[in-house]
Amino acid sequence: MLKGAFATVLALAAAMPAPAQDAGLRSQVEAALATAPAGTRFGLMVVDENGREIVAIDPDQRFIPASNTKMFTTATAWATLPDMTGPDTSGGAAVRLEGRDVVLVGNGDARLSSADDCVTDCLATLADAVAAKTRVVGDVIGDDTLFPDERWSPGMSWNNIPTRSGTGISALTLDDNELAVTVGTDGKATLPAYYTVENRVTVVPGTKSDIGFDRAPNGYVLRLTGTIGADARPERLRVGIDDPARYAAWRFGEMLRARGVRVTGKIDVRHRALMPADDPAVRRNAPPARPPAVPVLAKLTPPPLADDVMLTNKVSQNLHAELFLRRVALVAGSGSIADGQVAVRGVMAKAGAPRASFDFSDGSGMSSYNRVAPRGAVALLRWIATQPWGAAWRATLPVGGVDGTLARRFAGTILDRKLFAKTGSLNATSALSGYMIAASGRTLTFSVYANDIPDGTSATKAMDAALVLIAAAN
Repeated sequence: MLKGAFATVLALAAAMPAPAQDAGLRSQVEAALATAPAGTRFGLMVVDENGREIVAIDPDQRFIPASNTKMFTTATAWATLPDMTGPDTSGGAAVRLEGRDVVLVGNGDARLSSADDCVTDCLATLADAVAAKTRVVGDVIGDDTLFPDERWSPGMSWNNIPTRSGTGISALTLDDNELAVTVGTDGKATLPAYYTVENRVTVVPGTKSDIGFDRAPNGYVLRLTGTIGADARPERLRVGIDDPARYAAWRFGEMLRARGVRVTGKIDVRHRALMPADDPAVRRNAPPARPPAVPVLAKLTPPPLADDVMLTNKVSQNLHAELFLRRVALVAGSGSIADGQVAVRGVMAKAGAPRASFDFSDGSGMSSYNRVAPRGAVALLRWIATQPWGAAWRATLPVGGVDGTLARRFAGTILDRKLFAKTGSLNATSALSGYMIAASGRTLTFSVYANDIPDGTSATKAMDAALVLIAAAN
């Protein structure tokens, strides 16, 4: 009852006419924003602890939020998932034997690792379990059927697919679904045998390097182009993986062979096609059918999900944010993007955000279909601050001048170490939303978006200057 009453109060407050702003401060803020490249479109809202508007510039206009989207996704995870601070007992990968075949099963964990120095959440643990049970297996199968097969979200630019930013999303995720490639100063490339390489890199005199890469969607030929300096350091690239379940099965097969297990069959995958029943509107919000649990040989228990929210927000990890959306979607749905969107909308309703102030097509912000108004972002942030987990969530945000994506911003200003916010950056887009401690010591909640930034330019200096002005005046 209290939560419902609080949401009602916020909704009523949002509907009330805003008091007059300080015209002088607003003029200064507008002047700071005007230093951005011509054509840039801004939306900004800053409120005090009581929700009073200090400065509001087009606060109800909708903007592409870029990675500000992660703020909405991770807050929904904190509000929805049953245990964020204890060991992740449901998400860990598992392995089972089906006759002679070995099946590696993904349960949505983002942190499974096959690194040689892995100490927690290690694929090697599952390989050891198989090797202790049998010395011969048939097929090695990667199973990511926990979620429907939506490896890329609507609205993500196709040119991101070969990169780590646009790597495939899967319930069976390994090594961040990235492959490391090293190009030496002799021009030769070193990488795992999962991809073959078409290497067109040439060696040039000097210390400068400019190497590019590309790969067709669902292709296994990685094309390297550009130059590397003969006196440069080796260039390390990280490239995306389109079928993470297949990669995980391939890597698992390699680890089994290293343990003396003979693999007599093929590397294979099991996906679950996206069906109409994965749309809650088609199901009319009825619970989805779930297959019965199947016994496993071994299962991992990853660290708390709260730790992963810290990583996701501090460094803006796209894959992990997408997996949070799908795990939220599994609580009352099928694990689909559509079910995740329902969960986010539910949280925004509790926060009292106007329905027109947001629309999302993914969980990370890579989609250009996403839209947020500053008023909607501020409503969410103010609601988070009232939740039992609000302080823990706020601690996952980058800190101005200190860490994450804000390590090089606000240092030496009045907001050095006093601004806690989620960044966002996409083509022609910059975003920043969170909390800041003003000169008076009061905590202000803010959201600022810049869209239509001309190519090759930046609006972040103008955004930062505007926030510094507001903090200094309050």
